[in-house]
Amino acid sequence: MKCLAASLLIVSICSNAFAGSLKISDWPQWHGPDRNAISPETGLLQEWPEGGPKLAWKVTGLGGGYSAASVVNGRLYGMSNQGPDEVVWARSEKDGSVVWTTPLGPAMTEGMSQGVEGPGCTPTIEGDFLYVIGAGGDVACLKLSDGSIVWQRNMAEDFEGRVPTWRYNESPLIDGQKLICTPGATDATIVALNKKTGDLIWKGVVPEPAPEENNSEGRPGGGRNRRPSSGAGYSSAIAVDIEGVHQYIQFTGTTLAGFDADSGKLLWKYDQPANRMRINCSTPIYQDGLVFAASAYGNGGGAAKVTKEANGEFKAEEVYFTRNMQNHHGGMIVLDGVLYGAAGGNEGGFLVALDFQTGEVLWRDRDAPKGSLAYADGRLYLRSEGGTILLIEPSRTEFVQKGRFEQPDRTDKPAWVHPVIANGKLYIRDQDTLYCYDVKSTR
Repeated sequence: MKCLAASLLIVSICSNAFAGSLKISDWPQWHGPDRNAISPETGLLQEWPEGGPKLAWKVTGLGGGYSAASVVNGRLYGMSNQGPDEVVWARSEKDGSVVWTTPLGPAMTEGMSQGVEGPGCTPTIEGDFLYVIGAGGDVACLKLSDGSIVWQRNMAEDFEGRVPTWRYNESPLIDGQKLICTPGATDATIVALNKKTGDLIWKGVVPEPAPEENNSEGRPGGGRNRRPSSGAGYSSAIAVDIEGVHQYIQFTGTTLAGFDADSGKLLWKYDQPANRMRINCSTPIYQDGLVFAASAYGNGGGAAKVTKEANGEFKAEEVYFTRNMQNHHGGMIVLDGVLYGAAGGNEGGFLVALDFQTGEVLWRDRDAPKGSLAYADGRLYLRSEGGTILLIEPSRTEFVQKGRFEQPDRTDKPAWVHPVIANGKLYIRDQDTLYCYDVKSTR
């Protein structure tokens, strides 16, 4: 499809690192092969029967958490809290059976109660290794074969990182020889580590806002959960090339920013998409010459044009800002010039479609509840925060539903885990349980 071809030309984000070791329909990291929540897979159902696609298998025993699975070479990889431990696990793609489980350390229970059930990191797979970030800041490299730990560091202990109120929820970016993560420290907002050893390569810094601009992270009443504000948000970085300069774009606690890939130098920043409570979750988008990010809590989304001036310095100029895209926890996707994403905060919300170049609202529909998105073979997959799962045909003009079903045996926790599509299967996680649905077309 035109929209899929256009989307796959956005940027080269880690795809070279995975080449040669993956099937095209694998899902090797957060938001899929190119970190844009788009799968190149084809041959999938274009419409679901009443009640949804067939359940291929269901397993329990994962433990608590919000980690979506990575899918590579016949295995699923994820993270959970199991009893007192935070663990990384591998399971069979065929039936969900346990392959191995590796404890990283004690489960992180400090901070706000929302999301305390377990980590939110999706493992990043490259070659024979897996990379993760725990809720308390443990960054680790493990062997895919048996789950043994190759190296492990901690962002709080090793880089004086400040753990965000709702804990670290970042998924590591692997780019060349570097692992990119976001400690949120005063002198290390973001760091690059050697992916083979964990050694520090560089630190990148976003200066703290002036005190009058530096609101705390929405912690009513303070008390024992109160901690110094972190420079880290809850987003995961992307790698892009802008005017010949390779850089990492991250949505930090205070701004959307670009860092030089070789040195960690702050190249540019764009503050408007960041809310004042530092609850910035959306993965940045870079497409068609624009960078975009959005947050909820009364804020919105903004697009900026990043350019290099004659003196070699970069600047980010706002193209538009809109309060019609207050994206909370869900992903956003650009297809054929349309930005799809959920707008709404703690009170709920709904799916919105915007013209990506102008921010104009094309449509919004409450029949598509607030949630997270993935895309494959001409269809959007919406996993709503309440648990309903929808299949949607992308359209500039209207909401076009092609299927809807309710996940059975829903917990009372928000359905924040993003959907994963790989090898003809749709994976839906609800805390301790993982559901695998067959979405391969029989035609």
